[in-house]
Amino acid sequence: MKKNKHLTSHAEYIDKQYGKRGTKKREEYEMGYEAFKLGVLIQQMREDKHLTQEQLANKCGTTKSYISRIENDASDIRLSTLMRILYDGLGARINFQIIT
Repeated sequence: MKKNKHLTSHAEYIDKQYGKRGTKKREEYEMGYEAFKLGVLIQQMREDKHLTQEQLANKCGTTKSYISRIENDASDIRLSTLMRILYDGLGARINFQIIT
């Protein structure tokens, strides 16, 4: 089977678009991606519990628009608010892992 010389791996593509790990542009990309994943995770958990954004907001003492903002762009979330959403709203717990 022939190998296509014009194809690149996902890792190569990310390196080319955002630079190598450790560069400012790449670190900003990585942080944004982690925030995106958090928003998707919260949305999936909410939908699995058959809650609307408004119902989740009421359970954890925030607003529907704040829940929407988190699900669509999870940047700048206060840890205390995130914990209320997970604990009070979704009945979940946080398990942190720090990778250096």
